[in-house]
Amino acid sequence: MRAMPQRFDPTDWPRPTTVLVLAPHPDDFDAIGVTLRALAAHGHALHLAVLTPGSSGVDDGFQGALDDDAKAALREQEQLASCRFFGLPAARCHFLRLWQRADRAVDDAERLRTLVRQLQPGLVFMPHGNDSNATHRRSYEAFHALAQAERLTLQACLNQDAKTQGLRPDRVMPFGEAEAAWKAQLLRHHESQQQRNQRSRGHGFDARVVQVNRDAAAGLGLAEPYAEVFELARYVDGRVQT
Repeated sequence: MRAMPQRFDPTDWPRPTTVLVLAPHPDDFDAIGVTLRALAAHGHALHLAVLTPGSSGVDDGFQGALDDDAKAALREQEQLASCRFFGLPAARCHFLRLWQRADRAVDDAERLRTLVRQLQPGLVFMPHGNDSNATHRRSYEAFHALAQAERLTLQACLNQDAKTQGLRPDRVMPFGEAEAAWKAQLLRHHESQQQRNQRSRGHGFDARVVQVNRDAAAGLGLAEPYAEVFELARYVDGRVQT
């Protein structure tokens, strides 16, 4: 019989732990918003690092954005609006705009390294490496390489999203209808993604993400209707222990 995953408990980390959320795109922070809100409520210090601008995720002409710079600025403003609603100060939102040019790979790696050295996080959230989205995979691989090079000791939560292809459910954050409604409102701050999903899929971005949480809770047989799910990885002196 498969063991039930443990419930995510913010008290598992000493307060205040610095928590770094590595978001491949604007909106990936929001996809685990219920868990992050619980951590913030317990007094942990959250920081968001948005790794890429996600310009390709904006339809041409949406709110007048026609080129990559305009689309990047639009998505970053959406993320800042979402973070204001969440209660995360703008000073804790870091937009790195990585991996846009092949000739800047060394500089990109250094920017991420500098942020991690500055923050010294004790807990990191990031995508699972087994994901069909190339930027999600690259985000995981970049941090994994950095952790080895810097010989980091910390814990990481690898989060499930719509394109995760395989994940060991070590920790779950179950939630009910009121929290689902709050999370949907958080997600709707990403208006470009809401519009794009409505056009291409027939439902909003909010509905898509919350449905992932609904399916996760049902698949694990939880009493609550929704759950955010994580695989836990421990880095000890740069070596990962899953």
